[in-house]
Amino acid sequence: MVLRRAALLAFLATACAAFGAHGAAAQSGSPAVVELRIDGVVDPFVADHVEGGIADAADAGAAAVLLTLDTPGGLDSSMRQITQAILNAEIPVIGYVSPQGARAASAGTFILLSTNIAAMAPATNIGAAQPVGLSGAVASEKAVNDAAEYIVSIAEARDRNAEWAESAVRDAESVSAEEALQLDVIDLIAPDVPTLLADVDGTTVEVAGEPVTLDLTGATVTEDSMGFLAGFLHSLLDPNLAFVFFWLGLAFIVAEFFIPGGVVGTLGALMFVASLVALGMLPVQLIGVVLLVASLVFFVLELLHPGVGLPAIAGVVCLVLGGLFLFDTSVPGVSVSPLVIVPVAAFAAFFFLIVVRAAMRLRHRTSTTRDEQLIGLEGIVLQDLHPTGVVQVASEHWTAEAVRGTPRKGDHVRVVRMEGLKLKVEPAEAPAAATAEGQRGGSQT
Repeated sequence: MVLRRAALLAFLATACAAFGAHGAAAQSGSPAVVELRIDGVVDPFVADHVEGGIADAADAGAAAVLLTLDTPGGLDSSMRQITQAILNAEIPVIGYVSPQGARAASAGTFILLSTNIAAMAPATNIGAAQPVGLSGAVASEKAVNDAAEYIVSIAEARDRNAEWAESAVRDAESVSAEEALQLDVIDLIAPDVPTLLADVDGTTVEVAGEPVTLDLTGATVTEDSMGFLAGFLHSLLDPNLAFVFFWLGLAFIVAEFFIPGGVVGTLGALMFVASLVALGMLPVQLIGVVLLVASLVFFVLELLHPGVGLPAIAGVVCLVLGGLFLFDTSVPGVSVSPLVIVPVAAFAAFFFLIVVRAAMRLRHRTSTTRDEQLIGLEGIVLQDLHPTGVVQVASEHWTAEAVRGTPRKGDHVRVVRMEGLKLKVEPAEAPAAATAEGQRGGSQT
């Protein structure tokens, strides 16, 4: 008991000391920087995350927001939501294209230009901001003009090279980090975050119409990650994952008709619906969708006519071509990798030609065996047979049809054969009265 009290006192003393140290550190007020990431396609989930993150950082009294970008672009509406949040932010926003090899293409160009300080890591690029439609084709002249005027207004608001910004939209021009710095598109090049924060420390920027000097000495960077649900939905916009979910979802739904049970069909429905969310935001080509659906048709034909082989081969070919043509590859970053297509095609052949076919054979064998077991069994009529009704055989209710006579409720019948899920029965001699009475009593309960 004494030892336990001593240990408790020691724990409390340590906790108090730690709390005091934490409080002292908090009072010292080391600046806080909140990091938000745009990784992948710019979509509504990313836009909500960035907009909310900037507002939360301002409310928490952070010194600045560090917006790290590596994106091929995305939806115009989501891009505008983010740029508006940055331009109207009550806290400095530092844009940073990172790590090396990253890009701020298309919508990412608008976003980086809208930040208070625009920086890039070495071996990164920016530009190619020409708007495209969901079909992957260049947008109408009206849409291009609108985007050009918008990016020019952003560049002028941040005192950046508006002429180059316009060419990034109209001519899809793209430049490296070094070229962007020379063209006055960005403010600096930094190899990493600590170097970036050290370089911009003391810089004065305009925030909400007022000059603000960045004090980032000893700043602590905290990442504000996207929530689980939003992150999951955002990940679905990966073209590879969208392709996998779309085709497997349809394949599992089709397989449910051959091997019913509910599990495969339910999983397929969930995957298919999830894929529709992604495909609705990506530049889908109709020819790709048609080829993927055609591949399923060929696999079904192979199941219905086994041994031919040609439909299965056609199914694999359509699946591969459908994956390659599902998205317009002229849209940066939106394509399905062959390293994903080939395994999916191999799985498709294995799934339909081996798994589904084996399950169908097993189900047929089980059904045949059960049919044989039912023949000759006797049961009781639950609903008059005129000539079709309901009987109870082997403790189960069956739809039945009388091959002779018109058995009525309570009469005994014998199974002659089975056709599908319907029993063919004939009248049977009733057992002893006591037994019959007992069965009638049992059926009433």
